[in-house]
Amino acid sequence: MIDAPSTAPAEADQRVIDKVRKLLAMAEGTDNSEEADAFARKAADLIARHRVTESALRDIDPDQLEVAELDLGRGAYVRARFHLLAGIAEAHGCLATFMTGGRGTLAHITGHRRDTLVVRVLFTSLLSQMTQRAALERRATAAATQRWRRSFMFGFADEVAAMLQTARSEAIAATDDPASTVPALRAQDVVVREFAGERLGRIVTARPAAPAVRDGLRAGRQAAAESDVGRVRLRGRAAIGRGS
Repeated sequence: MIDAPSTAPAEADQRVIDKVRKLLAMAEGTDNSEEADAFARKAADLIARHRVTESALRDIDPDQLEVAELDLGRGAYVRARFHLLAGIAEAHGCLATFMTGGRGTLAHITGHRRDTLVVRVLFTSLLSQMTQRAALERRATAAATQRWRRSFMFGFADEVAAMLQTARSEAIAATDDPASTVPALRAQDVVVREFAGERLGRIVTARPAAPAVRDGLRAGRQAAAESDVGRVRLRGRAAIGRGS
């Protein structure tokens, strides 16, 4: 995502900005996953409704590169969670990687701070929607239920990534000079990958995930098409809200 240089926020909007900052701090500061989801979703809603610029939320340089961390937990659904994160990150000019250790699976989001913030907020909101929808499904056995839910999550993540990439392409086409925008974005991708390599070390491709259940994939894609995917912006243009 690329934003045009923004002006200082109007005084009337400062209360909204302060509230969003507080909600994000509360989401990052709690160990309760349900509370974190609630705080982050409220922050995402305020950002979308009031068109708060990402750079306005930080007192630091929004163009500075960083590596942000997200705990993806453990269990059968970790790869599906990461698949969702990776699609969101790519659509916003960031690189998502993961490593597994004693703490479980830890994801890293490398990119410019204005973008990593959006990725984290959007991921938290969509992860909550995806998990809640998947939890409604039951199959004949616990193992079959787990396989179906996992497939549902992969389908959900696939559709979210496709929607975000479509919105990004449309936003690029709507800019004043699309021919110069695409090379600039490719150059940004190179810078982000080089920074990730410097900070994280050698990055390798993970083994393919286990095969998914076809009807679970279809159901996940349909659920994502009906979900609230927030927004993707390029040079200040609002792109998408609900998928339906």
